Amino acid sequence: MPDSRIPEDPVAELLQVLNLKDSGENSFQGTTQWMPGGRVFGGQVLAQSLVAASATVDQDRRVHSLHSYFLRPGALDVPIDFEVDILRDGRSFSARRVQASQESKVIFSMIASFQIPTDGVEHADKMPTGVSEPETLPSAKNLLGSFDHPVARYWANARPFDLRHEAESVYLKPATTKSNEQAVWFKPVSELKIDGPLAQAALAYASDYTILESIMRAHGLSWAHPSLKSASLDHAMWFHAEPDFSDWMLYVQRSPAAQSSRGLATGQIFNRNGVLVASVAQEGMMRIPAI
Repeated sequence: MPDSRIPEDPVAELLQVLNLKDSGENSFQGTTQWMPGGRVFGGQVLAQSLVAASATVDQDRRVHSLHSYFLRPGALDVPIDFEVDILRDGRSFSARRVQASQESKVIFSMIASFQIPTDGVEHADKMPTGVSEPETLPSAKNLLGSFDHPVARYWANARPFDLRHEAESVYLKPATTKSNEQAVWFKPVSELKIDGPLAQAALAYASDYTILESIMRAHGLSWAHPSLKSASLDHAMWFHAEPDFSDWMLYVQRSPAAQSSRGLATGQIFNRNGVLVASVAQEGMMRIPAI
């Protein structure tokens, strides 16, 4: 039976939640997507906070880094208020702090730095070679579309990005071989014509997908593991080049460490031409009572 909470056009819904309402001086309000787990998707509030911060800087300044913390689970049925503090506006750099709140309780906090693009030294890591082309890999819809479960239906049909694991996915069962690395191709499920700050916000949104799976792979876990509880704790991101949503991007992920029910994961996002677009780091809580 079709789920009425699954959007007909997930990309249009993404643009809708990124279209914040101006609610006062340096204040904004946003709506929330439905999620089967009952909590606001971290990538959503991250992206919305970046939209709010970007709205308060001159258009010639682009975000180059952000550092954030997820402080409380967000409720799906309550609007999110975003308050932006102007920390600094220098000749080349600007800094902003964003507090995202629901009913006067802060659920998310971020500091972002913006810069006027300038000429200077340049180098970047290369995209890994020998990675399978995304067109040859199964999508989440291929893998989960036949399962009558709210999470499976959401992952198969409601996400605005098509995610394709270069190796076997860990949706339903652990990978055959334990590894602390993985690579995932992603692309919008329909046309997404955006650039500038909105494109950077959409990339931040997508960067919260799958990155904790590198921790899970290292320990032979899957999303279907009984009693698994996971949550993003913080998220940092550095922007190196403009994202291009007209083609696939490759998200290369690795977990260097895990301890005390926390795991660290890092990621690099490359475009189809091999250009490094962004670097990501996230620590996540991962509790498995059976271990």
